[in-house]
Amino acid sequence: MTQSKLAVVTGASGGIGAAIARQLSNAGWRCLLLGRNEEKLSLLRHQLGPQHEYLAIDLAQPQSHRKVVLHALTMGGVALLVNCAGGNKVRAFSDMSPEDIQQQLVLNLHVPMLLTQSFLVQLSQSSGTVINVGSAFGYIGFPYQSIYCASKFGLRGFSEALSRELDGRVNVKYFAPRATDTSLNDDDMRSLNKELGNNVDSPERVAKEFMQLLNSRKRRWVVGFPEKAFVRINGLLPELVDSAIIKQLKTITRCIRGQFNTKESSS
Repeated sequence: MTQSKLAVVTGASGGIGAAIARQLSNAGWRCLLLGRNEEKLSLLRHQLGPQHEYLAIDLAQPQSHRKVVLHALTMGGVALLVNCAGGNKVRAFSDMSPEDIQQQLVLNLHVPMLLTQSFLVQLSQSSGTVINVGSAFGYIGFPYQSIYCASKFGLRGFSEALSRELDGRVNVKYFAPRATDTSLNDDDMRSLNKELGNNVDSPERVAKEFMQLLNSRKRRWVVGFPEKAFVRINGLLPELVDSAIIKQLKTITRCIRGQFNTKESSS
């Protein structure tokens, strides 16, 4: 009996990563689940079944990628790499510490780049696919998310350039969810999304759209409307988006600064 294909999913202990793993399992993929929370990974693996495996690992640490690559080899080699792990800290740029900046850039950009490079041999042998999970903020710069936007813009540029470089030998795609109801969106962002009337998706809805991208010939996928339109407008006429966001700046600042000051005063 032919063994089903292997997907390596980073950030599998989080909302979108776990939802993607469930969708892949339902579609017949085996998963190697990666994340830092062993309890959540173990529970997810139990839910998905014994054909799946997990590694509780910090991918920002040296030698972690080699360990993952070797583990994938014992499972037959990877055919799909899903770079879903990420982090966000919603703050004014002036309030970000150097450590905060470095941490976001490493997790959101440096780790996916190095892990992709580490898996290129396996992916080339399987004519596999890399899907980098970014954000609509990888297309649209947004106040108080300067570092997150920088990392996701970078991830999008990396995906696009590598897709053209490999030219189908390995398929490289960029997946851009909009606001999603996960732990990555803390009280700051939930309050802001509510105030601005933004649409917020469930991880399950996002994972279903992920599968549409995986099963298509597309190299880019933005989730939801009007975000898709906003992305196109921002690419063609960024001044229009400047004006629209700046009109909301007082509301954005009040929500973000208000939440931040409340936390600081109570700590």
